[in-house]
This record gives sequence, C-alpha cells and structure tokens, in this order.
Amino acid sequence: MDEVLKVTFLGTGTSQGIPVLGSNHPVCLSQDIKDKRLRVSVLLSWANCNYVIDCGPDFRQQMLANPINQLDGILFTHEHADHTAGIDDIRPYFFRQGDIPVFAHERVVTSLKRRFDYIFANEDRYPGAPAVKINQVDKHTPFTIGNQEVMPIEAFHNRLPVLGYRVMDFAYLTDVKKMEEAEMDKLKGLKVLVVNALRIEPHHSHFNLEEAIAFAQKIGAELTYFTHISHHMGFHAEVEKTLPNGIHLAYDNLKITV
Repeated sequence: MDEVLKVTFLGTGTSQGIPVLGSNHPVCLSQDIKDKRLRVSVLLSWANCNYVIDCGPDFRQQMLANPINQLDGILFTHEHADHTAGIDDIRPYFFRQGDIPVFAHERVVTSLKRRFDYIFANEDRYPGAPAVKINQVDKHTPFTIGNQEVMPIEAFHNRLPVLGYRVMDFAYLTDVKKMEEAEMDKLKGLKVLVVNALRIEPHHSHFNLEEAIAFAQKIGAELTYFTHISHHMGFHAEVEKTLPNGIHLAYDNLKITV
C-alpha cells in the first residue's frame, strides 16, 4: 500500500506576511481569513513522521494552530530570515526529543551557525538552548527522512541558489525565479506541485503570477498550489477565479493529501 502524505500549509505569505504592518492596502484590511498569511512554511506528515520545510518567525503561532507532539526534522530551502528566524522555537520539541535534525545546504548551515551560534555550539552550551543534528544537503544527492527518499531540487532566487524538495509525488519550491532544465526533470510525474507566485507585476527574484502559471503548466502536475504570496497579488477570492484548471492559490492552514 502506498504511503499517504498529508500536507499542511503553515504559512503562505511573503517575507512581510499579510497584513503588512502599518499598511492601508485593501488586501491588508480584508476580513477574509484566506487573505491573512503568515510567513511561508509547510508541514509534511506520513505514518508517524512530521517534518517542516522552513521555520520562519511565525513558527510558534503556526504550531499552535496545527499542533503536533513530535517534530522529526526541518528542511531548509535557504537562509533568509522569513525561512529561518523561528528556529529557537523548536525548544519544546528539543526538551522532549533531544537534538532536532536539520537538513540544509552547507552555505545555509554556515549562516545559521553565525546567526544562532548558541544553538549550534558544541561546547559551553547555554542551559535551555535547543540543539540540532546537522545534515548537509546538495542538489546532487537524495537523502532519506523517515522511510521516504527526498530529492533536492535547485532553483535560483535572483542569483542565490535555493533548494526545493520532492517527497513521493509532491514537490515544494519557494523563492524561485529560474530553474535549469536538468532540475526540472526531477519534477516529472508529480501529483502535487507547490511553487511561489509573489504578485501580478514582475519581480527580480520571484515568479510573478504569469511566470508561475507558465512554470506550473510546463511541469504538468495534476494539481499546483501557489504560495509565498504578497498583498500585491490581490484578494484571494478574486485571483482564484482567474486561475487555469488544476492551479490554485494556497492559504494558511489548508490541508491536502497526496
């Protein structure tokens, strides 16, 4: 029997979230819960396993809304704060479980060690600080979490290499502006693709809506969900009506199975 993958969208917003602090933009003032977006992250669950992709500044709030009593690891896409700044909030899981496995490119590990040195310290650790088990990842080498193989997929966020991840027939990509054909080949046969779509207007380091739709149609997954969405995309309900069949805007706390 094939494993069932449960996916929870913990956050679907861009680096500022929605509403943006101090903004009077109509989307920021919307009362539609689907227009309220925390920083981007996703929870993958199957069998007795729970992994998150990215751990941003809203991690604690996201876990309160989607409680799990066990965190088996964190897969990082890249080092930017909206994807990493919540790492201190793994402490309750660390206190129960011990060192939390993290999976990240060597460059990202170096950044995390510099910014969160007390978490990565080998000696003279501060009492109460969480600790992690480092697993370095590169685009060439699949690895295993739980009983499932993970395929890293490289993309470019402007000039910065970022990693997406394929687990079973599900792939998660964020902060993508371009991708080489060889990496796209890793996405063949997907049932569900998640990829960023920042806004309507072009952007220097993210797909806009038009680019994200074109990418999704090229990959040809059965279903595609857009994430890392800014208030400049417009109202969720209005944008959703314009999308091609099989393509949707994700929203916070959306749950799907693959």
